[in-house]
Amino acid sequence: MNKLYSSATLALQDVVKNGQTIAVGGFGLCGIPEALIEALKQTGVNELTCISNNAGVDDFGLGKLLQTKQIKKMISSYVGENKEFERQYLNGELEVELTPQGTLAEKLRAGGAGIPAFFTQTGVGTLIAEGKEQRDFDGKPYILENSLTADVALVKAYKADKAGNLIFRKTARNFNPECAMAGKFTVVEVEHVVEIGELDPDDIHLPGIYVNRIILNATPEKRIEQLTIKQEA
Repeated sequence: MNKLYSSATLALQDVVKNGQTIAVGGFGLCGIPEALIEALKQTGVNELTCISNNAGVDDFGLGKLLQTKQIKKMISSYVGENKEFERQYLNGELEVELTPQGTLAEKLRAGGAGIPAFFTQTGVGTLIAEGKEQRDFDGKPYILENSLTADVALVKAYKADKAGNLIFRKTARNFNPECAMAGKFTVVEVEHVVEIGELDPDDIHLPGIYVNRIILNATPEKRIEQLTIKQEA
């Protein structure tokens, strides 16, 4: 099966709708599906709940969707690089569910694996634990965290074959496999596409069973979130 679409716009046009929950891969600006995010912005869908480690920066990544107020709720871990995020949250325009980073990854992984909830020590005794079931195991307190799934997942990978088998590149892997697994419908943006059979099975990080559509973005911007260089003496 050839899952390759000619553009991000075509890959999303009959998939995304108002009010959906969308899982988006990336960590900071590393490994974000930038072409798919731009295409999502252009669809004009709104009232979205976005699950992502962060919300990009003001003019890139999910920050673009905050500017157009297409996101009503963020389920995130780190949000400190986005002034518009801060403004909307403090003014009551954006709902935010802050989640510890490891817990967020496990929520997505568990959701993709069909596990409805799990116990963790992370967050015990903090605001994170409020309203959640707590149990002791081996004399230590744990809180119950519900897993996460999404209507649509937008994912970035390095290479795919036309069946959707994926290879990620270094730290750009981050939350992307977990988002792909947790999505009921997953669209992946890649830099390279090869024919079925060209990928060594031992090199595949995520099998194509989790992938519905692929788009090629051979020249992504790959913006650096905070560029720091040494000044010449």
